[in-house]
Amino acid sequence: MASSVHIPLVGGAADGETVTVELDANGRPPLTHHHLGPGGLAEAQIYELESEDRPEGEWVYSWRGPAA
Repeated sequence: MASSVHIPLVGGAADGETVTVELDANGRPPLTHHHLGPGGLAEAQIYELESEDRPEGEWVYSWRGPAA
């Protein structure tokens, strides 16, 4: 069974929200998260995994822009 982790979203429309993602076989979350807006895919936002300048194992998804 896969492990999961809660990762906060930083920036963009979903700033302050948290998502739950599954960890891969190496214990790492996906490199990106596509967060759906109220309008569904038309308002999706891209968040990218970051761990720089953070304690080991502490990740955040930082906003990179709209998906479309």
